[in-house]
Amino acid sequence: MLFLLSEKAQELVIQKAAQALRTGGKFLFTAPCKATTWQDVLTRQASLSLGADKYRHLLGLAGLQVLSEFEDEGQNYYYNAVKLQARQ
Repeated sequence: MLFLLSEKAQELVIQKAAQALRTGGKFLFTAPCKATTWQDVLTRQASLSLGADKYRHLLGLAGLQVLSEFEDEGQNYYYNAVKLQARQ
């Protein structure tokens, strides 16, 4: 539910997740592929998707590589990333 956070908080979560992972560790989250805002049905909170391009960029900056992106039958869009080996 990354999209329930502000843009800055989402960036921080991605950075912290990358720091916590070992090389080869996976990070999977959902957020719409289009940059958009909406009111979440379950929580009634404002929600924000930064969009696929921004998420790919943030993941890359954090040392993660997107392995795949996919949508399930419920139209939830997933980002599946892996922690790369730190540069020496």
